[in-house]
Amino acid sequence: SCSAMDHQPKFFENLSGAGKAIAVLTSGGDAQGMNAAVRAVVRMGIYVNAKVYFIYEGYQGMVDGGDNIVEVSWESVSSILQVGGTVIGSARCKAFRTREGRLQAAFNLVQRGITNLCVIGGDGSLTGANLFREEWSGLLEELAQKGKIDAEAVKKYAYLNIVGMVGSIDNDFCGTDMTIGTDSALHRIIEVVDAIMTTAQSHQRTFVLEVMGRHCGYLALVSALACGADWVFIPEYPPEEGWEDSMCVKLSENRARKKRLNIIIVAEGAIDCHNKPITSEKVKDLVVQRLGFDTRVTILGHVQRGGTPSAFDRILASRMGVEAVLALLEATPATPACVVSLSGNQAVRLPLMECVQMTQEVQKAMDEGRFLEAVRLRGRSFENNLNTYKLLSHKKPDAELPKTNFNVAVLNVGAPAAGMNAAVRAAVRVGITEGHKIFAVIDGFEGFARGKIKEISWGDVGGWTGQGGSILGTKRTLPAKYLEKIADQMRTNNINALMVIGGFEAYLGLLELSAAREKYDEFCVPMVMVPATVSNNVPGSDFSIGADTALNTITDTCDRIKQSASGTKRRVFIIETMGGYCGYLANMGALAAGADAAYIFEEQFDIRELQANVEHLTEKMKTSIQRGLVLRNENCNENYTTDFIYQLYSEEGKGVFDCRKNVLGHMQQGGAPSPFDRNFGTKISAKAMQWISKKLKETYRKGKVFANTDDSVCLLGMRRRNLVFQPVAELKSETDFVHRIPKEQWWLKLRPLMKILAKYKTSYDVSDSGQLEHVAMLPKEAETGAI
Repeated sequence: SCSAMDHQPKFFENLSGAGKAIAVLTSGGDAQGMNAAVRAVVRMGIYVNAKVYFIYEGYQGMVDGGDNIVEVSWESVSSILQVGGTVIGSARCKAFRTREGRLQAAFNLVQRGITNLCVIGGDGSLTGANLFREEWSGLLEELAQKGKIDAEAVKKYAYLNIVGMVGSIDNDFCGTDMTIGTDSALHRIIEVVDAIMTTAQSHQRTFVLEVMGRHCGYLALVSALACGADWVFIPEYPPEEGWEDSMCVKLSENRARKKRLNIIIVAEGAIDCHNKPITSEKVKDLVVQRLGFDTRVTILGHVQRGGTPSAFDRILASRMGVEAVLALLEATPATPACVVSLSGNQAVRLPLMECVQMTQEVQKAMDEGRFLEAVRLRGRSFENNLNTYKLLSHKKPDAELPKTNFNVAVLNVGAPAAGMNAAVRAAVRVGITEGHKIFAVIDGFEGFARGKIKEISWGDVGGWTGQGGSILGTKRTLPAKYLEKIADQMRTNNINALMVIGGFEAYLGLLELSAAREKYDEFCVPMVMVPATVSNNVPGSDFSIGADTALNTITDTCDRIKQSASGTKRRVFIIETMGGYCGYLANMGALAAGADAAYIFEEQFDIRELQANVEHLTEKMKTSIQRGLVLRNENCNENYTTDFIYQLYSEEGKGVFDCRKNVLGHMQQGGAPSPFDRNFGTKISAKAMQWISKKLKETYRKGKVFANTDDSVCLLGMRRRNLVFQPVAELKSETDFVHRIPKEQWWLKLRPLMKILAKYKTSYDVSDSGQLEHVAMLPKEAETGAI
């Protein structure tokens, strides 16, 4: 039934919003990134010639009307990308809960010809929007009866279209992997935990941290995963009877193992299995009474809602904003109100009420004590997080561990990337749980050849998640010149499997080792690679460990630079980013920082384009936004260097703007890993170690491991929605080896988005978006890659 229509690409610029009016409001609790969503909706709306309105103060402003509903321009949303909260305000509104209030709201919208609403808020706000939509025609008829609007208006504005975006730091909305604000809230929590850890270490203290989440334990769970907390309390998964004893035993064991601090994380809505609250004070009193440990409570409170949005939230919100405008342009009276969301790395649309119903189901399951069901309903990402946390936080007594007699070596290869240590920790702990002996290799393949290899224990990797760089040490050296020596070391230490955590060199290294299998039996063992590089240039994966941290560094720096520029006025900054030939950091950094242009190797540019950019900035200086930001990937063009571009802009901009340049350099490889990189590193690495166990069982014959097929040398990557193991041999055809990048890169599709938001006319292929999906209840076995 596929018609020819289905195969024609759909372009954003062919969709017209002429004659349409879109209003955007933020409602419910504020969340970082809401402004990025507002900005994207406004600019995309204006780009397709629709009128766009702000509704100030949420539903209250819709009911009050007047100055609360105003048409906005392109410049209205300038400089809000880096601001936390919501600049158009949000209020809890009693009036909108009454039909009377909704009648008034409908009148205010119709007067301005607004029939498209974009609501950014939590499930309460979205449920309200849906009710409003269902009542719409009735409300208009009532207004006509009362003589407030004419019959013509009833016909003309017969339908209200609604698209929702979920802005909520709790990540408590079903159907979406990540809600806007969640990642930023995790940044705030992790900053606090990292700071507390240093003081707790000094005094041998126990800290009880209370984080937000009245009905949802996502923040507590992920921050516990990201900082390696000793214990976590969440509403969906209450502890078993007698938890008081087991927690105290665990804490005292940790002290006996010379661990100087304990961290316990409590979600504000935590309960026990009888649905009784577990408060942070209660936990503290328990530790003090039973163990006499010096214990402190820190309640994070509204700090979690504050601060600047993370790079992830800015990009997520910008992508959602575009998708929301698309959905409104394509909406018909027959399409249900939808929510735009991200599944894995894919933008999707879901029926709003299905999501709300599922979200309410979770609460019902919790109220009725069906906790396993609650965890399952929260979705694959939540379940994954919980299972990984359980796997990594509690060491079984040695007597209970299986013994496989397999030895697995773990090494870091390439340049340092934040999150590598989290990946090593997860690999070590999962490996030990599976019954293997784990060996750590120091300084990559070079260290391997020199015999720098030692067994590593569960306790050795404690506290590693939050450490930047590579504790094991990493080198760019490839194995080819050391094959003989590495094979010797593999034989001497009886290594039965290899896990390599690293960047493009790690990928090349595995290709070399698998090619050497003909000559050396030692390399006929399962090998797996986990991508870790700030450049995000490894084939077979949309993301690599360390790229998110680098992106945040770039974004933070650009924010500061923009601030300095807005002080001096009429200044343009040229900023050089890392990435080798891969433009990921430059492009995504530009999107997250609201840059005017990003020069990358993947998209050839010439002097005419540079000229056009200068003219574009000259025009911009005539508006109220008197600053410019231009990002340049370090290898985008060998002749148009950062200096060249700086000099060109300086000359061409004479009398209109002046220029400054900044090379960000190695700060992009440093710093504490972001919550995303800790979590991604932990989960992808745990999964890689489980694959190694499976392969070891499959390839163990007559007392030895022998694996020489392509599918025993794999790269584990995130592809759109799933985590997939791909033989490195198959990835060869997808790789540009000269420039060390994949031939096809998903993020290039987002490039036009950055240009449109910077006010360029461009072609934007949006064929991927559009189909309304249903909220899937995943079967237990679904192997998915929710991060």
